[in-house]
Amino acid sequence: MKAYRLKAGKPYELTLTDNALEPVPESDEVLIRIRAAGLNYLDLMVANARFGNVDASFVPGADGAGEIVEVGSRVKGWKAGDRVIAGMIVDWAAGPLTVANGERLRGVTMPGSLAEYAVVPATALVAIPAAMPFVQAASLPVAATTAWNAIVAGNVRPGSTVALLGTGGVSLFALPLAKAAGARVIIASSSDEKLARARKLGADVIINYRTTPAWDVALLEATEGRGADLVVETVGVATFERSVNAAAIGGTIFVVGLIGGEETKMPLLKVMVKTLRIVGNQTGSTANLANAVKALAQSRIEPVIDRVFRKRYFMAAWTDLKPLYKVIPVTSSGGDYFGRKECETIEPQGPTELRTGVPTASCRCGERAGYFGSEARAGARAESQYGVQVAPATAGGPV
Repeated sequence: MKAYRLKAGKPYELTLTDNALEPVPESDEVLIRIRAAGLNYLDLMVANARFGNVDASFVPGADGAGEIVEVGSRVKGWKAGDRVIAGMIVDWAAGPLTVANGERLRGVTMPGSLAEYAVVPATALVAIPAAMPFVQAASLPVAATTAWNAIVAGNVRPGSTVALLGTGGVSLFALPLAKAAGARVIIASSSDEKLARARKLGADVIINYRTTPAWDVALLEATEGRGADLVVETVGVATFERSVNAAAIGGTIFVVGLIGGEETKMPLLKVMVKTLRIVGNQTGSTANLANAVKALAQSRIEPVIDRVFRKRYFMAAWTDLKPLYKVIPVTSSGGDYFGRKECETIEPQGPTELRTGVPTASCRCGERAGYFGSEARAGARAESQYGVQVAPATAGGPV
């Protein structure tokens, strides 16, 4: 079995091996042939030993999609040939997160998706919608689940105002989900071009925080002083105090990012006076992922793609991702991508080596990846075996 593995003691470095034994599923597990796998900011944190040291045999990759090739003897409801994705926290089937069900994370504490095959508990599986390619499906476990949970936590409904920071994967899934719920969406980015494209995706108000550093004040002006009912905080230290200022009375700040730093000051008085809810997030359960998939399918929302890399360009894609972890300043665009980057192994028809997706004005943009520059989420026309989506996942930086 071929697999990409981390090099022990060498942060960010991967090596392709071709001598691994194919994993064997236990009685309650399934064996999946990986058709598309994703890279996220989370994967860089793993590679940099932020979750503890990893040995040279570790296979990263929290996101992935594929087809079942073998089922364990006790597995019910799944069969060989089923197209599936798996929740990242594989034992968190539903309900609240606990110490017991939160121990095993794909690509973090157990082998991930950067291999030909992977073993996953059947309780972590969600069916891929029939019309969705594997590479689009691979974008869902981390970013779409997180975005869905943000919409739910913020009690988004018709008339709500949702503020999105940056144009990363979580933001781009949250945008159409919020619009489908009848909300008004305000989005901030450092790029006028990306903001224009976000407008085409449905954003009601766009703010360039590079030319308007006090984006929170601009947001309050756009809402006649009321603020946002939900702020999806994807950055961290660099934006947190402004997020508190931008939130409406009784609003929710949904914290999913730390690319701008982990330690921040808490403006307690404003939090108290506004009676704000500050909600942390650890992606979500299998049930959360299933609900996100249902919502996307029902609303005909398709993941966005920026570019597609075939498998032989995998290392170029990985190399492009590394600087986002090591050197991205909090005011940087974090990249020139509009959506995610993917690597393909199944050769598409025609000579095109690189494909760039340009979304349409509606949410039915089958070629977009939720990464304008901070986070990466994926999608593509062609199926792939190592569809590599490159950029931060639940910890998107500013753009």
